[in-house]
Amino acid sequence: MARFVLVHGAFGGAWCWEPVTGPLEEAGHTVDTLDLPGGGTDHTPVAGITLASCAKRVCDVLASRPERAMLVGYSMGGVVVTQAASNCPEHVASLVFVAAFMPANGQSLLDMTHLPEAEGDLIQANIVIQGEPPVATLSAEATAAAVYNDCTSEQTAWAVARRRPQAVAPYVTPVEVDEATLASIPRYFMLTARDQAMMPALQRRMIREHPCERVFELDADHAPFLSATDELVQALLEIAGEPVEMSVA
Repeated sequence: MARFVLVHGAFGGAWCWEPVTGPLEEAGHTVDTLDLPGGGTDHTPVAGITLASCAKRVCDVLASRPERAMLVGYSMGGVVVTQAASNCPEHVASLVFVAAFMPANGQSLLDMTHLPEAEGDLIQANIVIQGEPPVATLSAEATAAAVYNDCTSEQTAWAVARRRPQAVAPYVTPVEVDEATLASIPRYFMLTARDQAMMPALQRRMIREHPCERVFELDADHAPFLSATDELVQALLEIAGEPVEMSVA
């Protein structure tokens, strides 16, 4: 059986994985979720919320069990798991990106949102950044349109009520990763075809630049854990059933 470590995205928390955790555990797998610094119920001060602190949180969870994990990153969590996998590759069996950013060495999330394929996303059009250190917010209305456009009103209300402002530092900090090490770890991608927060064209560009073992295309918005729960779970179970080979460079 496989071990999953599930990492949430911006504004989120471990709560976003609740719909998929049960089915994965019922299938016999081990599932670890976590709140990144400043996410969910974590109250790390804004000054302490950095890409480095987020990656360390993930590596600490990975190291809490002896078996290597399928490390799953959602949205901004893709940047975090990329950095974490480079920092502690001995704990990572595979990388799974769920509508997630896949940066190259020296690239930040902000850099990727400036690519031409990112044009038209509803996050950039509506995000508000204030304060020092800067924090990002997104109105409930903009969040519903950008992230939960395929969700029911009940699902959207459930998620929006749990979201919190997001420190900007993890957005703007480039990853510092060993590309050879990352290339030795099998990676998979869940492409969300109806996404208004991360345009499908941007997802396809990242897939071209970072070849994946398999790409699963979900007919879903930017919240497939809600709008395409069964399809996402099935894809994760399929990956868990594949043999994994890894040699750390």
